[in-house]
Amino acid sequence: MEAPESFRLALTVHYDGSDFHGWQLQPDQRTVQGELEATLSRLADRPCTVLGSGRTDTGVHATGQVASVDLPASWTPEKLERALNATLPDDVWIESVDRVASDFHPRYDATERTYEYRVGVSRRSASPFHRRWCWPLCEALDRSLLIAPASHLPGRHSFEAFSKAGQPERGVECTIREASWGEWELGPLFTVTADRYLHHMVRYLVGTMVDIARDRRPPADMSELLGGTPELTTSPPAPAAGLFLRNVEYPDNVLLGRRPSASKFRSVATV
Repeated sequence: MEAPESFRLALTVHYDGSDFHGWQLQPDQRTVQGELEATLSRLADRPCTVLGSGRTDTGVHATGQVASVDLPASWTPEKLERALNATLPDDVWIESVDRVASDFHPRYDATERTYEYRVGVSRRSASPFHRRWCWPLCEALDRSLLIAPASHLPGRHSFEAFSKAGQPERGVECTIREASWGEWELGPLFTVTADRYLHHMVRYLVGTMVDIARDRRPPADMSELLGGTPELTTSPPAPAAGLFLRNVEYPDNVLLGRRPSASKFRSVATV
């Protein structure tokens, strides 16, 4: 008997990373990829491989991770979304499911990713209802000293100083399209959109900018670190709990029959 035809589906995934050992499948560790593969394999009654747009570290959250899986045509996007949200653990939620091209790859086809980082300056950020999802600093910061160093980030730079580990095969240069500080309920919110990121890059950036805003290092350090000034190092990375993968963008030809309700999984025309 011929095997039923399979289609590739893209999932927009939210997860609370607090109790996960990151995204990537690891032996004897609870990971987001592992939970998705186990749940999908039970639903499809066959082994399922899930690919993600990127690896988030232990404790990092997502409101726009994109993952793909191949399933028989009987699994429509609507049916799969309902089934996953009925069976996944409480700290994972599927926002949408979309049919995509058969050669779609959530990581290699991505053109940009957007991360957010939440810093809590209000005392309420230390509450158990907030501290799992922010850096509960609980002290005032000079907003102008946050904004100024962020203005140096857009453009193409070497971020070697802001990474825990390099990627020799790809180099240490990244192009940031947008980097800015805004506000969330309990303090400053850093948003950054780039074509790629190095390991812990956003957390090193935030840790350094927060130290500048606490008057622990001079504002000029940001431009000097980007310029590769010898002997100058970043501040320690900001805690993982404040970091969220918010959105992943793709070229405009990857979605097939997109539903009007699809949200975080966005396709964009490339220039």
